[in-house]
Amino acid sequence: MDKNTIIGFVLIVLIVIGYGVLNKPNKEELARRQHYNDSVAAVQELAQKQQAAKSKTATLATAKDSATSKVQNDTTAKNIENAYGAFAPAATGAEKLYTIENNLVKLTISSKGGQLFSAQLKNYKTHDSLPLILFKDKENVMNFTLATNNDRVLQTSELYFDGSSVVKNNGAQTLTMRLKTTTDAYLDVVYSLPDNDYMVGISLKAYKMNTVMPRNTSSLNLEWDGKLPQQELGKKNENRYAGIFYKFVSDDVKSLSTAKADEKELNNRVKWVAFKDQFFSSILISEKGFEAGKLTSTMESDSSRYLKSMTASLVVPFDPTGGQPSAFRMYLGPNKYKILKSYDKEATDGNELQLKKLIPLGWGIFGWINQIVIIPMFNLFSKYIGSFGLIILIMTLIIKLVLFPLTYKSYISAAKMRVLKPEVDEINARIPADKPLERQKATNELYSKVGVSPLSGCMPSLLQLPILLAMFNFFPSSIELRQQSFLWANDLSTYDSIFSWTTNIPLLSSFYGNHISLFCILMTVANIITTKLNSSTTPSTNDQMGSMMKWMMYMMPVMFLFFFNNSSSGLSYYYFVSALITIIQTYVMRAFVDEKKLLAQLHAKRNSKTPPKKSGFMERLEKMQYEQQKAMKNRK
Repeated sequence: MDKNTIIGFVLIVLIVIGYGVLNKPNKEELARRQHYNDSVAAVQELAQKQQAAKSKTATLATAKDSATSKVQNDTTAKNIENAYGAFAPAATGAEKLYTIENNLVKLTISSKGGQLFSAQLKNYKTHDSLPLILFKDKENVMNFTLATNNDRVLQTSELYFDGSSVVKNNGAQTLTMRLKTTTDAYLDVVYSLPDNDYMVGISLKAYKMNTVMPRNTSSLNLEWDGKLPQQELGKKNENRYAGIFYKFVSDDVKSLSTAKADEKELNNRVKWVAFKDQFFSSILISEKGFEAGKLTSTMESDSSRYLKSMTASLVVPFDPTGGQPSAFRMYLGPNKYKILKSYDKEATDGNELQLKKLIPLGWGIFGWINQIVIIPMFNLFSKYIGSFGLIILIMTLIIKLVLFPLTYKSYISAAKMRVLKPEVDEINARIPADKPLERQKATNELYSKVGVSPLSGCMPSLLQLPILLAMFNFFPSSIELRQQSFLWANDLSTYDSIFSWTTNIPLLSSFYGNHISLFCILMTVANIITTKLNSSTTPSTNDQMGSMMKWMMYMMPVMFLFFFNNSSSGLSYYYFVSALITIIQTYVMRAFVDEKKLLAQLHAKRNSKTPPKKSGFMERLEKMQYEQQKAMKNRK
């Protein structure tokens, strides 16, 4: 280390010592600093004491809350016991969901209420390709009213059941939901779903329930509330077939109104009650029959996703001793004629369920035609032909072929009347209009001489009418057509829209709808052409009544345009094809029937020595005219 470096270090040390001496605090500054340090220490000590106090307070509060909670729990337990009696263990709980299913249906059962929570049909979809669920959660509530020994009234929908493990046996599945009590008494609700079936068995099995319920208990009140969700594209058309249907034990199937809110008191024993949609139903069937009840149906608004809200209040036979379970069945599936009919296969006379009558095939002869002819023919073709549009075409051809003799007879009768028109005009010119009875008598004499009956042209058409009306009922209720496409129609069970709009047009939207159905338009045009052809083959009249009738004939197809626009496109397609075949038949008959030859044949009959045999209708008509003339003479 050299001399300069040593001098530098010495100077630095002297500077530091000098700075320390010059900046040494005096007594006042030392006192202020000590006071500051003492204050900081006091604040820290106070904070520590406050924190300790808070901790002690929190500990005391926790202990107090624990004691209060224990008192409250004791009070709640006493309140529950007072309110629910022996059913207190079921008063509280957490909702759990259990599932039983087969290849057709999937059922979910809730521990709250021990009731069906949802029902899904696996082989069907909604119109917008979503899983088809008949009901879910609050859309289906099935509640039994229970009375207790301590004069309390409980609702099973508010109680919690314990579910067992699902028992499986050869495809069938069984689930038991148990309602426990404070004693060894309990109530089981057993759900049994067979393999490959839409019918689920429901059984109420009591065990010593007479010890916790009034001794005179012999029945339970069942409240079944349901909402029907929209499943199809055309809500208006679907709503026509949705409603509450029911069957008395010894009577036919009946229903509440499907067009408005309705209710019905049931004073006789009821076999089953159905919440029915256009193509699907939930049907509750009692093995012994419901003793009495009340049904209520209300309409939902157009903006709602539901069609109707329904309630069935029923009285169920119940044995609290457990000697005889209360047995039910519940059908959750499609309104398919073959399936519904199968449940009466082994039923004895008088015990048939008649579920098939949920399908509106028409009353009287119209229903018979559908059951005996149309449905078997439809099912036969369905086995071999995949296109339902082609099946409808073949069925229409067969029906028109079978009815052709009647169609031909009607055409010939109209042709005879037409060729005699000049002679009828001559009679009207000869006899004044103020003598209508004489005109009619002379006209009838002309018809009688040539062997023509005015009624012969009407009877064939009337005989064809049951077929047309039977088909009118068949197509909208045929689930086989549901979501089956043909040409531009995506679903033959509902309307085929080629153009639609969202703007609400007064009157038009109410009566016609917010879309255009092409099959409906084609049907209307074909029927107008048919009407024109029929009017040209029918002898015209110049009177006011004849003109009005002709005007009405053209108005009918136009009215059908509004009526069928929201209906099944399969039905419109059938009527269109039927009218088209009628047009072809008319032109073919015109080509083969020689009206001049026909008139010569009529004249030959009139000149024959053997007069034509009068028909019963002509004899009754002449007798009626004679009585009218006699009465007029007596009045004069």
